Amino acid sequence: MARSLRIEFKGALYHLTSRGNRREEIYLHDKDRWNFLRIFSETCEHYNWICHAYCLMGNHYHILLETPEANLSRGMRQLNGVYTQRFNRKHDRVGHLFQGRYKAVLVDKESYLRELARYIVLNPVRAGLVKKPEEWRWSSYRATVGIVGPEAFLNIDFLLAIFADTRPEAAKRYAKFVSKGIGLPSPFEKLQQQVYLGDEAFVERMLGFAGEKCSLREIPKAQRRPAAKKISHYLETSSTRDEAICMAYQSGGYSLAAIGEHFDLHYSRVSRIISQAKGKT
Repeated sequence: MARSLRIEFKGALYHLTSRGNRREEIYLHDKDRWNFLRIFSETCEHYNWICHAYCLMGNHYHILLETPEANLSRGMRQLNGVYTQRFNRKHDRVGHLFQGRYKAVLVDKESYLRELARYIVLNPVRAGLVKKPEEWRWSSYRATVGIVGPEAFLNIDFLLAIFADTRPEAAKRYAKFVSKGIGLPSPFEKLQQQVYLGDEAFVERMLGFAGEKCSLREIPKAQRRPAAKKISHYLETSSTRDEAICMAYQSGGYSLAAIGEHFDLHYSRVSRIISQAKGKT
C-alpha cells in the first residue's frame, strides 16, 4: 500500500495519531505517560511546535499540532523515536513500539480546530474510561478549562479566543461546547482523500503544495485524483439523484457524511445507494 504524502509548510495544522505495534499498549503506567509528555515538551521546544490539544490513551495518542516551521517529519522522528528508546530501555524490551508511521491529517484551522479540540478530549469518554472529560488527567481538557495550569508546550489561548475574549468566560463556553459533543459523529466522517479535513478550496490549496514540493511518483493514487467538483455539478450532469451521489463519491472528494448532508440523507442511506449501484455494474 502506498504511503500517504507528508505535506509540510509553515503554519500547517495537523491531527496526529500514532498507535502501538499490533495495537499493544504504549503506556504501561502513569510514569510512561509522564515520560512521553516530557519528551513531547522537549520536541515542541526544539522544533518550535504549538500544541492546541492532546490526549494520551492506552495504545495510541491524539495531538492537534501547529508547525510554524515546515518540520513535522523531523520532529515526529524525534518524538516517537526517543520515546521508543526510553520505553524499551525501561521495560527491558526491543523492537518497534509503534505500528508503522504516524498518521497526519492536514486540518483547515479556521473550520475544524475547535471541532478537533473537542473530539480529541472526548476520546476517553467515548472509550468508556470516564464519564466526563475532566476525569481523565492525560488530556489537555483540564488545563483548557482552568482546573490545572497548562503545560509549557500547550497553547490554550488561541482555542479559547474562539469562544470569548476572557479566559474565564471562554473556558466556560468551551466546556459547554465539549459537553454538547458527546455522542456526535466524528469530524473525520468529512475527511477528504485520506488526509485532508477541510472544504474544497482547502483541499485544492493543499494539493497545490504537494504539486510544488514533490513528484507525482511520491503521491498515492487517492491523492493524485483531480480536485472534486461541487456536488451540485454532479447533480446537474446526472439523470438521477442516485447517479449524482455515486459520481460525487467516486470523485474521491467527499465522504458519505458530506454527501448525505448535501442531499439531506443519513450517511448509511448514501452507502446503500452506492452499494446498490455497484451491484448493477
